[in-house]
Amino acid sequence: MGKLAVMFPGQGAQFVGMGYDFYQNFESARKIFDLANEALDFDLKNIIFNGPEEELKLTKITQPAILTTSVAIYETVKEKLEPKAVFGQSLGEYSALVVSGCIDFKTAVWLVSKRGEYMQNEVPEGVGAMAAVLGLSAEDVKEVCKIAKEKGVVEISNINSPEQTVISGEKQAVYFAMEIAKQKGAKRCVELNVSAPFHCSLIKGAGEKLKKHLLEIDIKEPQIPVVSNVTADYMKKEDIVDLLEKQVYTTVNFLGCVNRLLEDGFDTFVEIGPGTTLSGLVKKIKKDVKIININKVEDMNNL
Repeated sequence: MGKLAVMFPGQGAQFVGMGYDFYQNFESARKIFDLANEALDFDLKNIIFNGPEEELKLTKITQPAILTTSVAIYETVKEKLEPKAVFGQSLGEYSALVVSGCIDFKTAVWLVSKRGEYMQNEVPEGVGAMAAVLGLSAEDVKEVCKIAKEKGVVEISNINSPEQTVISGEKQAVYFAMEIAKQKGAKRCVELNVSAPFHCSLIKGAGEKLKKHLLEIDIKEPQIPVVSNVTADYMKKEDIVDLLEKQVYTTVNFLGCVNRLLEDGFDTFVEIGPGTTLSGLVKKIKKDVKIININKVEDMNNL
């Protein structure tokens, strides 16, 4: 294998039963799922494996569920990988910080459950919306948001690939931005099925609440370099608290993270955890890199 980076998915990748085959087959994975239950005051493992889906979709459950599944899978395959960098999309950044040794797993599980709770509750239901804009550059979408903000808050929440940008904010402003984007030549604008307007200034309070917890935990020096969603650059230990706070209410620049790694000569990207969303995005960013997905036991044969 060439120069290898591991990437971890964010919210939206979850499904009932994820990681169960690893739990059945590997002691290292069982240990992670069991530790997650110890860290929380509800039976996370049971919800991950048996549902119901409605419960798994609750943000304060989804976030620790995806983190746990991703780390459990990583633990079973890490000997074969030896990544030279790790990163994640939004919530996935916490999986990256755990595997790089910055944050203890049990602490991270508790932390992301709180993160989910705060992000969910910051804005009353029905006030916010998010939408994916396809076929325009992030620069074009920035201009769209400038015009649309006369109707309220609307900002870029995610830069996923050269032609996929997500916007977030107050419903009427997001809808207005979708109309303007179409006029400017967007191929499609798709409203996302989310419970809150993530990664925009409307939920700044959630980041501030999270920061209080971040200041209380023990953060160590990364043993594997971690690329930040906020800066698209490598995280320094002393910046991690501020970066994780900001990441709640500012743009998640996945495209920037991938471009940074490509500049540094990375040619192999391994997605670990539920779903294949990030692999699809990396393909759109650069066609000729090697991409490997590991979300079921038989995928280990691809390594």
